Amino acid sequence: MITDTRRSKYAKVKALPSEAIEWTNGLWADTMEVCRESMVPQLKRMFDAKEISHVVENFRICAGEAQGEHDGTVFGDGDFYKWLEAYLYVSIEKYGKLPKEFDEYIDLISRAQQPDGYLSTKQIIGEMNANGIQRMGDVNDFEVYNFGHLFTCASLHYRMTGNDSLLKVAKKAADYLNNLYEEAVKSGEVQTAVCPSHYMGLIELYRTTGEEKYLDLAKLSIALRDSVKNGTDDNQDRIKLKQHDKIIGHAVRANYLYSGVADLCAEIEDEEYVKMLHLVWDSLMNHKIYLTGGCGALYNGVSPYGNFFIDQKTHQAYGYEYQLPNITAYNETCANIGLVMWAYRMFTIEPKAKYFDVIERTMLNVNLAAVSLDGKRYFYENMLRRTKKLEYEMVWSLERTEYITSYCCPPNLARILAQSKEYAYTISKDCIYMGMYGANKANMQLENGADFVLIQETDYPYDGHIHLRMEQVKQDARTTFKIRVPSWVEEGSITVGTSDQKKVTSEDANHYISITLDTLKEGTIDIYFEMPVRFTISHPMVEENTNQVAIEKGPLVYCIESMDTQLDTLDDLIIQPGADFKQVPLTIDNRVTIALETQMYQLNRKGYDRNQLYQTLKETTVKMVDVRLIPYFAWDNRGFGEMKIWIPLAYKIEG
Repeated sequence: MITDTRRSKYAKVKALPSEAIEWTNGLWADTMEVCRESMVPQLKRMFDAKEISHVVENFRICAGEAQGEHDGTVFGDGDFYKWLEAYLYVSIEKYGKLPKEFDEYIDLISRAQQPDGYLSTKQIIGEMNANGIQRMGDVNDFEVYNFGHLFTCASLHYRMTGNDSLLKVAKKAADYLNNLYEEAVKSGEVQTAVCPSHYMGLIELYRTTGEEKYLDLAKLSIALRDSVKNGTDDNQDRIKLKQHDKIIGHAVRANYLYSGVADLCAEIEDEEYVKMLHLVWDSLMNHKIYLTGGCGALYNGVSPYGNFFIDQKTHQAYGYEYQLPNITAYNETCANIGLVMWAYRMFTIEPKAKYFDVIERTMLNVNLAAVSLDGKRYFYENMLRRTKKLEYEMVWSLERTEYITSYCCPPNLARILAQSKEYAYTISKDCIYMGMYGANKANMQLENGADFVLIQETDYPYDGHIHLRMEQVKQDARTTFKIRVPSWVEEGSITVGTSDQKKVTSEDANHYISITLDTLKEGTIDIYFEMPVRFTISHPMVEENTNQVAIEKGPLVYCIESMDTQLDTLDDLIIQPGADFKQVPLTIDNRVTIALETQMYQLNRKGYDRNQLYQTLKETTVKMVDVRLIPYFAWDNRGFGEMKIWIPLAYKIEG
């Protein structure tokens, strides 16, 4: 399971075991198939290839099976562990067991590990070749990041297979880390671990083994942040952790940090940490998140809260409030995945619908958009607008590519998509909380004794009808279903069996409605959320979106691509209030999605020169043109062209 809170003292809910649930059809089933049949095998080839990623080759050199220097990224080890998680999920789901090669990978990792438990290939190879590279010499070498993903992968592997081969490696590495941190306490010399995956990883080790020393080490590693000298907002360590009240700095580092602290709060009681988490969460939700769920708007910037002149450069970062550019939107895929992990962990300690609303929005929009529909090409950053030509160079490609030099995002995406089914439900003693909606089948076993199969039938996210049916009731028990009403819902209904409908209104949005069944036998619940096309506007301080709207339907954000109009540029489009939309099926790269067809105004500006910075506006006319919009996640699968989410709006004259 994505995180095991079954014995966590302060967790209110827990996940279903992975083997208890499967996507049966629809968007998520299609996504799971692409992940299993395309993403994971392709990533395997990338990691195995000496001439591409060099990751497995690095482990071979460490194990004494090959010679050479370290190549590839410094965080390649951690990315390999992330991919192993995805490989674990899809293999067990498809075959019920792991291939022999999985054990061979574990054996290789074990042989690469040093006698004292240390395991990070760049530094091990540096020591072997005496090239001057040393352990823990540079915080940006991501050694502890690599450790953290090892801990998480090993915990998952043990829980899903009962095999402790990788867990032994992880425990040995954790003991090395413990010695390192104990020495830091004595010496007072503390470094922040960038992208601190080890907070979550150590707590998973504790949950998996039951050994308190790993929880103690997680607490110590988080507490040590407050002892960092000359910290920066980029690493969120300029001020003490409990003083944080705004989301700042590197977005991946921030989201991993707060995910780890939320994990800790499921194990220990600390009201100050919980208060801090709420403040930082609200800062993100109210000021700095994109409509798609993307976060971390800037590639490079200056911290808006630290010293503007002394070492306060920020990278891949949250900027000022409402600083949300579209063309240069960074939104690194790992940051958006980190947001899902953070939201889920917040939900475990405080099961409120608002957290799963963020999870669903982020997963369906920006996370799915990060990979092509065939599962072979990736975005590192996720823009909200693409033009045909830029007068400047972006750091990353404007199109998805098979191999990204900084290869952290593809395996991270593969593992979260492979685990996506576990976001469908969480459970408590006698309650089932609805998470991400989608057609699935789940074996439910609750603490109150209830034992049955729950069937969810729906075409969500394209349609708001959701049918729940209880089958194979082995043990009946009074059970409460927490029906999540998404934030966008204004009208709907819930019907239990043949009883009268319960109306759902906008007052229920972003909340749970409790439906209790005294008996599960032949039980049904029919949920209906009205899903009209709607116009969304921004806060006026989001300057790039002034007098523009985004088109949404249900949880999906829609966009326009060049190939869905006959215009030279999307810049000439204006949408009118009250535009009619027609839903039409559209096949893109062998995947069927639901497009929206409508008409918009096309501007014709006499004598307009698109290359001038400023000019006098002359005669302008408009005419109606046909336009098609597609879900944002499906864009960049039909060739290069423009793309826009935000569209200028022509307002009606009052009266």
